[in-house]
Amino acid sequence: MTSDTNGRQGNAVATLAGGCFWCLEAVYDELQGVQRVVSGYAGGEMPNPSYQQVCSGRTGHAEVVQITYDPNVVTYRDLLEIFFTIHDPTTLNRQGADVGTQYRSAIFYHDEEQRRAAEEIIAELEGERAFANPIVTEVTALDEFYPAEDYHQDYYENNPNQPYCMVVVAPKLAKFRKKFTELRKA
Repeated sequence: MTSDTNGRQGNAVATLAGGCFWCLEAVYDELQGVQRVVSGYAGGEMPNPSYQQVCSGRTGHAEVVQITYDPNVVTYRDLLEIFFTIHDPTTLNRQGADVGTQYRSAIFYHDEEQRRAAEEIIAELEGERAFANPIVTEVTALDEFYPAEDYHQDYYENNPNQPYCMVVVAPKLAKFRKKFTELRKA
């Protein structure tokens, strides 16, 4: 099903890359209308890569989350607004101290409607000069999604006291909770 706001029935799927997938997963897990968030890999050449292979930077994959959501509750546009709030879309192949193509900012669209929505929001943000530097988020058709290993799923929920979670994930989650209070699950 496509992800529009025309009152269609059923679920839609979005695939986003904004640095470490643990950060994105923690945020989208708290969003109303989201049924499932799966950490994984997309945008590379190697079939079914492992985390170690992706971290080598040689597979071309980005760490992504694939979000299954109800477009009657939360829109694709909402997902993108949150996406552009919780990561820096102006740094090429990095988020903070995480450096490499696997940490790039990317929107992997599932259909032409998602592509248009992504390009529109990027154009609006650029027009508003929302960021000091140009947005480098790539907008690419999703070819293949590979779920990450089980230990990456629900990582923040299962490891909130892990140092990376406390220093990197928790502040992004706090920013989301503060700015998008009305969109959080009860």
